Amino acid sequence: MKYEAAIGLEVHVQLRTASKMFTRVAAGYGAAPNTLTDPVVLALPGALPVMNKEALDKIIKAGLMLGCAIEPVCKWDRKNYFYPDSPKNYQISQYDQPICLGGTVEIELPGASRNVMGEHKKIPLTRIHLEEDVGKLNHGTGDSLVDYNRAGTPLMEIVSEPALHSADEAFAFLTSLRTTLVQGGISDCDMEKGQLRCDANISIRPVGETMLGTKVELKNLNSISFVRDGIALEIRRQSAVLEGGGFIGQETRQYDGEAGTSTAMRSKEMAHDYRYFPDPDLMPVKVDAAWQAQIRATVPELPFDRQRRFFEEYQLPYTITSVLVSDRELSDFFEETAKLSGKPQAAGNWITNDLLRELDGAKITLTDCKLRPSHLAGLLQLVEAGVISSTIAREVFAAMFLTGEAAEAIVARQDLKQSTDAGELEKWVAEAIAANPKAVAEFKAGKEQAINAVKGTVMKASKGKANPKLVDEIMRKQLGASPRPVN
Repeated sequence: MKYEAAIGLEVHVQLRTASKMFTRVAAGYGAAPNTLTDPVVLALPGALPVMNKEALDKIIKAGLMLGCAIEPVCKWDRKNYFYPDSPKNYQISQYDQPICLGGTVEIELPGASRNVMGEHKKIPLTRIHLEEDVGKLNHGTGDSLVDYNRAGTPLMEIVSEPALHSADEAFAFLTSLRTTLVQGGISDCDMEKGQLRCDANISIRPVGETMLGTKVELKNLNSISFVRDGIALEIRRQSAVLEGGGFIGQETRQYDGEAGTSTAMRSKEMAHDYRYFPDPDLMPVKVDAAWQAQIRATVPELPFDRQRRFFEEYQLPYTITSVLVSDRELSDFFEETAKLSGKPQAAGNWITNDLLRELDGAKITLTDCKLRPSHLAGLLQLVEAGVISSTIAREVFAAMFLTGEAAEAIVARQDLKQSTDAGELEKWVAEAIAANPKAVAEFKAGKEQAINAVKGTVMKASKGKANPKLVDEIMRKQLGASPRPVN
């Protein structure tokens, strides 16, 4: 029997805020253990929570970016459970009145080519709600210690419908979601720092069946690749169990990404196991139209929307747009360069190839880079005007990257302008023809590309300053050949 998977993801995202969800204590990563705490975080008697408006702004913005309905009223609930990482023995969360309902995450599946995007799908969301994070257990040899620095950090839980059907779709979902949230300034989404964590609910059913199978929750998926690999493993495991005549029990399993295995942890909890009830210390929140409008004005263009615009407005290929839109700062750099230079295709090529290579080599970000859009635009205009060759342009680019100096200034100081002096070019060409008799003979015999060896000699003699177009014309004239054919 053939089976298909139904996968729903629960994605926990730490919001990028200055302070924690219900206290003014700083939210952050990397501080000494248990230094980002106060009576509210530690749940000392008499300590009362106060809501963080910045966190509410961020979740409303996330909801608007993902097309959610922003509820006019949301409330806070206590999710009761005993575990050492939760000092209160309950978590402040939202149960039956979350702040965001519905929405979608657009994903792109594998299969893109140079000029065509891959298949796109919109994965429906159930809800997005806000809660506080818990602490972190650090297991040593013979002991377990708890660090409450993370406890109380604003945490957004994004719950998808069970509408994903493969490990690749889950991978695409998380990739798209992370890009959107980072570009929206919602979160840094660094999984190594625990800022984005994912649990997957996986079930399988016979192909053609509409009823969902028994779900298994997979935890400890601490990288997007592990999410993909863990889901693929669980689909294979469940299929083997059913094909062997067994049955799937509802449970929570832990995935070991290094070993590529999963083990049973416990039976899966149900909502009633947490004994939710309204938090008596926190009032419901009313989100009116004015508040929504204020946040909506800050919503940026979504990555896939920007990519489609780059296709249409600048006629850029997929291979360029997919790189540009993955980073909002990079795509902004491109747009400014394109507008200043009037050469969007050239700008896209230089940015995605040369600029990214130099950034990687220097181990710096675009923010710290001395080269600005005006510098690159100036370089492209010099190439377009024939002032310098494309070969020299790369030397100038490297100098601009290091110094932040304008292209025109570098070209003038280093005397890099292309030579268009006919007498000088004719001399170089004649010397190159004499130095390359074999290549000349092959060219005259019909081997068109043989002329490149002769051109190379000219460019070397001129130190790259000879105008390639004029060199070609003069060379063909001296060799008695027809002008270069036009494609």
